[in-house]
Amino acid sequence: MKKIGFIPLRKGSKGIANKNKRKMVGRPLFTWVLGEAIFSNLDEVIVYTDDDVIINFIKKEYHWTDKVKALKRSKVSASDTASTEIAIIEFCESINYEFHVFCLLQATSPFTKRTDINNCIEALNNGFDSALTVVNTHRFLWDKRGNPLNYNPQQRQRRQDFDGLLIENGAVYATNKESLINTKNRIGDNTKVVEMQEEALYEIDTETDWIIVEQLLIERQKREKQSRKITHLVLDVDGVFTDGTITYTKDGEHTKNFDMRDGMGLEILRQYGVTIVIMTSENSPLVAKRMQKLQLEEVYLGVKDKFSLLNNLITQQGIALSQVAYVGDDVNDLANICSVGWSLTPNNATDIVKTHADIILSKNSGAGAIREACEFLINYNKRF
Repeated sequence: MKKIGFIPLRKGSKGIANKNKRKMVGRPLFTWVLGEAIFSNLDEVIVYTDDDVIINFIKKEYHWTDKVKALKRSKVSASDTASTEIAIIEFCESINYEFHVFCLLQATSPFTKRTDINNCIEALNNGFDSALTVVNTHRFLWDKRGNPLNYNPQQRQRRQDFDGLLIENGAVYATNKESLINTKNRIGDNTKVVEMQEEALYEIDTETDWIIVEQLLIERQKREKQSRKITHLVLDVDGVFTDGTITYTKDGEHTKNFDMRDGMGLEILRQYGVTIVIMTSENSPLVAKRMQKLQLEEVYLGVKDKFSLLNNLITQQGIALSQVAYVGDDVNDLANICSVGWSLTPNNATDIVKTHADIILSKNSGAGAIREACEFLINYNKRF
């Protein structure tokens, strides 16, 4: 039974400029739902967009999975007046409806998790022709004429005695092929509602929404942290191994400075059975040479979505995020900083990372910060 995920994206955005590509907790907004879709029970995930930048990003970034495809949508389906259904039908007709389950995922709902996607898919195995995600709210509703809609003001219930209302949050919609062909709509005639956490009620349409959602997302990631023995240390390079400066000549990148004490710290940490992983957004021959010198095998260069790659690595190696320590210094490290078992940052890191890291090291990057992190992890692991 083929299950397709579908993420429609438009280049234009009226409320927030470049919304889909803008960094939410250090990652492009659309990658939050895309990453979860990759690790869900979907067989294929289509990003349907008129933005060539996003198409090229996906082709370069997700080479480690064959589940993701980026396709160009027409100008008609990407116009301001086009409904999501127009994009859905345009795509489905282009592949002659060659699927059994169709799952619409909204990029403006970054709280979506793989379990939410799987729960909607599972509903279609239980006699429903469609499913959608909802949030239970205990708000009392009124219409514009001043009439209460869901309670009697003379008998106001306590929150704990009020069942609340289920509100469609626009995050996930699943439907089977037959229903979609017949209704031309994301919702069929026999629909299952799947509850998500209350925070998932927020969608991102304004700058205020963005601020609220980002803070809630950071707190969710931190809340899920657990304390376990560290088996893997993941390191950024520029601003962690180095002081963040690069010397250029007319021929391009020339030098980076590395601290020899950091290399010794990593060698000692490996003797304690901790695997070292390098993950950097830069694709630098100098970095590749240095890591080869340190005899590090798990080196990933040119990585923009570090959180998705980290999730892929822990899935492949059968470990949990709580068994990972991470050292980073800038906003593109933030999702990992907020999510792993232990996050550490050099003393000269950016303020946003220092605000959310578990440990602010006393040493600066390129001046013993990694060595200090290694010594901390050795001592921490001794309790296990």
